[in-house]
Amino acid sequence: MSFVFASTGDYAQEINKVAPLGHHIALRVGFAFPLEEINALPRKWLQHYAANRMVVQDPVFRWAYAKTGTVRWSELEQFDPFGVIAQAKDFGLNYGVSVACIDEGGQGVRSFGSFLRGDREFTDDEMAMLLDRVQRLHRRCMPPSNITFAETEALSMIGEGMRLKQIAHELGVTEGAVKQRLKNAKSKLGANTSAQAASLARAYGLI
Repeated sequence: MSFVFASTGDYAQEINKVAPLGHHIALRVGFAFPLEEINALPRKWLQHYAANRMVVQDPVFRWAYAKTGTVRWSELEQFDPFGVIAQAKDFGLNYGVSVACIDEGGQGVRSFGSFLRGDREFTDDEMAMLLDRVQRLHRRCMPPSNITFAETEALSMIGEGMRLKQIAHELGVTEGAVKQRLKNAKSKLGANTSAQAASLARAYGLI
């Protein structure tokens, strides 16, 4: 599992206030990997977690992939035969909460997050706020619905390493038409370059 150290942006201050020991959010998790991963967990815990390959033993991850809503880690201790939660406490991570959501209708990808503090359990209101913030980030990362077949077709060819002239010849259009399709796709995907747009389109499952 790879970790991307990033920020929760608009929500960073309020999340850090209720979860002062750190948090981890995986956004729009498909078959195996998230579209984006925000990791602000303590490095010593991450190193211990990775070195001992704890993800396959972690009841928090099992819950996150199977459930939606919120749960306190104390509720998962009975499902923790390998003592992952107990080991977290050895690092001062005494209280945790996890939240998870899925696309409307219960279909498609999910997002989830875990949040930590050392002094007390999270309140119901705090848990509701954290779920709301993850839901908002989940919706923010939804793929654009207005991208066209012609645009994804051009992005797919860019992803295969083809040049503009090759793409234009293959599609039977002008280079200017290809450039316009790529420009539209970049705008819709919020990408700076065609290569970045192709990468995002692949992550979204559009190509």
